[in-house]
Amino acid sequence: MTWKIGNRSQLAIATNKRRRLKRQTIDRVLRAARPLRGIRRMMFGHNQWLALAHRRLRCIVSFNRPNVTLIDLNGAPLEEITRDGLIAGGKTYQLDAIIYAIGFDAMTGALTRIDIRGKGGETLADKWAEGPRTYLGLCVAGFPNLFTITGPGSPSVLTNMLPTIEQHVEWIADCIGHMREKGVSRIGATPQAEADWVAHVNEIAAGTLFPTANSWYLGANIPGKPRVFMPYIGFPPYVAKCNEVVANGYAGFTLS
Repeated sequence: MTWKIGNRSQLAIATNKRRRLKRQTIDRVLRAARPLRGIRRMMFGHNQWLALAHRRLRCIVSFNRPNVTLIDLNGAPLEEITRDGLIAGGKTYQLDAIIYAIGFDAMTGALTRIDIRGKGGETLADKWAEGPRTYLGLCVAGFPNLFTITGPGSPSVLTNMLPTIEQHVEWIADCIGHMREKGVSRIGATPQAEADWVAHVNEIAAGTLFPTANSWYLGANIPGKPRVFMPYIGFPPYVAKCNEVVANGYAGFTLS
């Protein structure tokens, strides 16, 4: 087929118009979903902003491809998986394959999916049905000798995880050593210490914008999961608190 200059111009105008309309839709969806900087997990390191800009550019290029459709599930919820694709917002999309990227049950899922039982046979999942409760993110009242490394109520995901894990492992090892020296075989957090710590974690979080985001820090990516801000904000004061507990004879714990 031979195209005249006029036909080429009209085709270019129509193509650019479609791209502009698509770009407007993309920007509207992405801007609406964009949280304030820092209240979701951020990427830190060398040339972090360059990496973020490059990632956003790659996303825009991908979205502009003719075989790519961006669906805002907040406005057009996923309704059904069909034989040939899916239905979202009342519209059918034909697909060859579906890749599920549904997120993860952060900080609690790895523990609640194990049949961990405490005093009286209560499961950890039942104990945390209204949100996780711990003392220092290390122990759970009613579950003696259960230590939770980087558990909810500890800085964990808001820190560099390697030194955080190391701090917990060393604290637990020292605690077990102390128990052996004292000839005791059981340690457990008191309900009052647990309640006071949970209140303190919430108090610190309430002074920030973290609880305002629909992030996995609050379990927002898991339908039905209670919205509770799970990490503790501040690694140095947390370490100081852990050291203080030990210095005061493992205050907040009962040993027997």
